[in-house]
Amino acid sequence: MIGADDRAIYPSLRDRRVVVTGGGSGIGAGLVEAFVRQGARVAFVDLAEEPSRALVAALTPGAAHAPVFHRLDLTDLDAVASTMRAIDSALGGVDVLVNNAGNDDRHRPADVTPAYWDERMAVNLRHLFFCAQAVIPGMTARGGGVILNLGSISWHLGLEELVAYQTAKAGIEGMTRALARELGPAGIRVNTIVPGNVQTPRQQQWYTPEGEAEIVAAQCLKARVLPHDIAAMALFLASDDARLCTGHDYWVDAGWR
Repeated sequence: MIGADDRAIYPSLRDRRVVVTGGGSGIGAGLVEAFVRQGARVAFVDLAEEPSRALVAALTPGAAHAPVFHRLDLTDLDAVASTMRAIDSALGGVDVLVNNAGNDDRHRPADVTPAYWDERMAVNLRHLFFCAQAVIPGMTARGGGVILNLGSISWHLGLEELVAYQTAKAGIEGMTRALARELGPAGIRVNTIVPGNVQTPRQQQWYTPEGEAEIVAAQCLKARVLPHDIAAMALFLASDDARLCTGHDYWVDAGWR
C-alpha cells in the first residue's frame, strides 16, 4: 500500500478553494483530508457536528489552511443557498465542488411511500444539482472550475434493497453528462467518480467478514477500497493535470464490476 508520504502532490491544487459535501466522515472525510494535504482551502458541510469538529481539530495542526466546517441539512434548499453564499464569500469564490453527500439506507420496494421516495431523492440527488447551480456563476466569471459528483457501483450491479438510492445514483451520471455539455464552453469540467464498496465505519454495519471476503473475491484486485483511494481520483480530476477530462465516469472499484 502507498504510504501517505508517497502520494501525489498537485501544485495546481495549492490554495485552490474547495467545497466538499458530506465531509465529516467516511469517504467525505478522506476527501477533506486529501485536499487539505494539497494545501487547498477547504470548506465542508455535514449534518453530524461531533465527527466534523473532530476532523477539523485533527487536520488543523500543520495545515497550510485549516478546513472549515459548516453544519448543513442538504435537503433544505434555502439553507443550501445561504450556506453556499456564505462559503463563497468566505473563500472568495469556489474553484472545486465535490458533491459527495448521500445515504444508502436499505429499503424494500413494498415499503417505499411517496414521501420516502421524495426524501431519498432529496438526500441522494437533488442537492447535487443545487450546490452546482450555486457555484456555476462564480466559476463562469473566473473562466472555469471543477464539479465532481460521487456516484455508486450499486446500480450497475443491481444490488437488493436499494431501489430509491440506486435510482438517484443513476441520475447523477446523467446529470454529469448534461452539465458537462452545458458548462464546457465556460471552462467548467464535470465528472462522476464511481466508488466500489469502500471500507468505512458506515459500510461495516452492512457486511459480515464473510460478506467482505465475497466482495474482495469478486474484484480483480484483492484488496479493500479505502477512502483515500477515492480521494486520489478526486485530486487528479480536480487538478490541472485533468484539464481535458469532462463528462465521464471514473471508476475506483478494484475491478468489482
